[in-house]
Amino acid sequence: MSVGSFAPVMSSESPIRVELYAPKYKAQWDDFVRQSKNGVFLFFRDYLEYHSDRFQDHSLMFFKSGRLVALMPANLNGNVLVSHGGLTFGGIISDGRMTTPLMLELFRALVDDLRGRGVRKLVYKAVPHIYHVLPAEEDLYALFVNNARLVRRDVSSTFVAGQRLPPARNRRRALDHARAHGVQMARSQEFTKFMAITDANLQERHGVRPVHTAAEMELLAGRFPENIKLFAVSLRDEMLGGVIIYESRNVAHGQYRNATEKGRELGALDFLMDSLLSGVYRDKPYFDFGISTVNEGRTLNVDLIRNKEGCGARATVYDFYELNLRA
Repeated sequence: MSVGSFAPVMSSESPIRVELYAPKYKAQWDDFVRQSKNGVFLFFRDYLEYHSDRFQDHSLMFFKSGRLVALMPANLNGNVLVSHGGLTFGGIISDGRMTTPLMLELFRALVDDLRGRGVRKLVYKAVPHIYHVLPAEEDLYALFVNNARLVRRDVSSTFVAGQRLPPARNRRRALDHARAHGVQMARSQEFTKFMAITDANLQERHGVRPVHTAAEMELLAGRFPENIKLFAVSLRDEMLGGVIIYESRNVAHGQYRNATEKGRELGALDFLMDSLLSGVYRDKPYFDFGISTVNEGRTLNVDLIRNKEGCGARATVYDFYELNLRA
């Protein structure tokens, strides 16, 4: 579909100016992310640029009357702009002053700017609502007005603080089994050991490698020690498994969750998740397990999501849109 016409937006102020990100804006960019209503640490420049060799950065900044009103982490892939190819989600990052008319105006400026640069398509990975500290779905309305097309919807599994559903009977048995054997959980810095467990599991079960290498996880955890944390389960100093948590203001997100064969037999992951949900992240608004879909969201891994929902989690969606920019 082609871009539709905007609903009229009345404004006596100056038009929105779209600026391509440059290193001179780093401090301003990061400060805006910190104060935004839907930004997370993934949007800081030190995270976005750790894989700059793989993505041609084309992040955008939006100014109105000299004030920065929004950001969009993005990269170019040929004549397609993606928001952002190296992230699970991206989209327009705004603060509490963003309004729906302003977002419509911003999208009009965005479309004009991208067309002027020869971009033919925008792939937009919306920030899921659980990451919003204030409602921030003005972009979804602007996408709708412009006839953007929903092309992918991944299903994740999420716990809400204070509303955890009771785990299934088999999950409770596994938890009791782990406790009976003296399994322990603690924060760990042994990313290399854990990523080796993750790599072995992914290759054995799915024939793929982790998105991140052990070196990359150590680098990122070093840059963001309050946001990227490894929690490991062990028995007499033997690592049985663990999970890497990506922690933002609202959400603790399980980036990887794997165990050795012995760990699975002992119920290590059930013990781990109970320890995190009942202790470390008891007061975090949301705990997100991650997606259970493949094939652009159209195929559900039933065994995987059954395991997560058996722990009491329920569905949150991660949406991708396409906006055709051909005139």
